[in-house]
Amino acid sequence: MKKIKLILYFPPEKTDKPFTYHLVKDYDVIFNILQAEVQPGKRGRLTIELEGTEENIQRALAFTRDYGIEYRPFNKNIVRNQGECVDCGVCTSVCPSGALYMDTDTWKLNFDEQKCLVCELCIRACPVKAIDVNMFD
Repeated sequence: MKKIKLILYFPPEKTDKPFTYHLVKDYDVIFNILQAEVQPGKRGRLTIELEGTEENIQRALAFTRDYGIEYRPFNKNIVRNQGECVDCGVCTSVCPSGALYMDTDTWKLNFDEQKCLVCELCIRACPVKAIDVNMFD
C-alpha cells in the first residue's frame, strides 16, 4: 500500500459535488482529510492523504484531473530545531491538530509529525525561532 498527501483545489461549481464518495467507491482508495476549506459556490481547498495500491491511486488521480479538480503534491513539513527549542510550549497553544504537545511528566515539547497539518502557525508563535518549514520534492 502507498500513501500520498495532496492539496486539491476545487472550482466553485464542484464544491457541492460528492467527489470524495467516488474516490472511495469507484477507485478503492482510503482518504483522510487533513484540512478543509470548502464552501458551496466558492473555490475550495482540501488537504488529503490517499492510501491504496499504486494503480488505484493513479486511477484516482486521473479521475480527479478529469473531474476538473486541480491538485499538487503536499511537499512540505515542519522541522523543529531541538538545540534551539527551550520547551516553552507557546507553539502548543496555536497548534490546531495537537501535533505539538507537552509531555506532562518531563515538561519537554513533543512533535507528532503524522498529526501535523503544516499550517505554519507554530513558526510565527515560536519566540526563539526554533521551528521552520522544509520544502521537498
